[in-house]
Amino acid sequence: MFRPLLRTQVVVDIGVAVVLGGLIAVLSGSAIDGPVALLTVAGMTVALALRRLAPGLALAVAWATAVFQMVTQQEPTIVDALAAGVVYTTSVYGSRRVRVLGLLSAVVGAVVAGVYMGVRIYGTPGIGGRPETLQESVYDGATWFVFTLAVLMLPWLAGLAVRARRSARMSREAQLLAERDAARADRAVAIEQERVRIARDMHDIVAHSLAVVIAQADGARYALRADPAIADEALGTIGTTARRALGDVRELLGALRHEQGTAPTPDVDDIERLVAQMRDVGLDVQVEREGDPSALPTTTQLAVYRIVQESLTNAYKHGAHGSPVRARLTYRPDTVEIDVVNRRSEDGRPGPGTGHGLVGMRERATMSGGSMTAGPRGADFAVAVRMPAQPSTGQMPRNRVPTEQEQSTR
Repeated sequence: MFRPLLRTQVVVDIGVAVVLGGLIAVLSGSAIDGPVALLTVAGMTVALALRRLAPGLALAVAWATAVFQMVTQQEPTIVDALAAGVVYTTSVYGSRRVRVLGLLSAVVGAVVAGVYMGVRIYGTPGIGGRPETLQESVYDGATWFVFTLAVLMLPWLAGLAVRARRSARMSREAQLLAERDAARADRAVAIEQERVRIARDMHDIVAHSLAVVIAQADGARYALRADPAIADEALGTIGTTARRALGDVRELLGALRHEQGTAPTPDVDDIERLVAQMRDVGLDVQVEREGDPSALPTTTQLAVYRIVQESLTNAYKHGAHGSPVRARLTYRPDTVEIDVVNRRSEDGRPGPGTGHGLVGMRERATMSGGSMTAGPRGADFAVAVRMPAQPSTGQMPRNRVPTEQEQSTR
């Protein structure tokens, strides 16, 4: 029944009602000439004071006061206009039932006022001292009906408009909050995806570099006594590989810390250097190429490089030593195909699927809109990747210059 209001709001409502009731009692003069009329003013004042705290209760008090006024056969005064404020608050602050009751009160109150005034006027002396006829009393009653309906219905409609505008404003605020939360969530997802990408790149870099360093270190240890020159060359390779890996990791960590910066982005041209590194550590790599990769965008070239890097690293760590590794790269206008096949180890060591390498390769292929299969193929282990030449992001190829039409639409 009672709405939650601030104490200041309650005090303001009571103060406004008391001030208006007092002014009406003073300014009405002879119209308020007895305790009965003062009770009517007090009842309407109480109803006005309760209009926001309890709209339904205020409407009930206003009706009780109006009935009391008619039973005691009082003349309508300006105090009855306070009922308009009560009807207004029923449509602004009331529940659905209270709003309907406010509408019915406006209509029924106008009818009751018209009938009451028509009956009251009938037979009383009018203009010229002659009694009011039935036709004249009906006309006067109709006039009072229209007047009272306007006084009560217009505030109710105004309150309904205020309520609708308030609801629309709250809906807009809720929509803005939802959009802001959605933007914040999208940003968090984008940041998390970038961190995952950086972590995946770090895994590829560290795994490959450590594999090369370990292989060269083992070779240098055995060659140290037999041929110091070979050991010196192996140590040089270790230093170069470690420094390159350290630089790549530093760039990755900088991008991770500041959520910006340029992470290492090797391309398909760096596959030659990658293959040379793997051959230096004793992996027999045979590479076949078909097509021209120069038109591929940066993201696709990076994905190709990382997939080949991880496949060769896994083949070195988990494949049969001394067996060749066959890598075939096919660049078509719409697709890129990567096939890497190596002989499986026969000494019981776990296969290439035990770490995060296959997961990272599959994620790269999926993010580019492609697919990947990896698993045993007879005595071999095969990795097959198919992905579109243009990623789903629509990134422009490196060597392609945008047309004049494309430049104008940006």
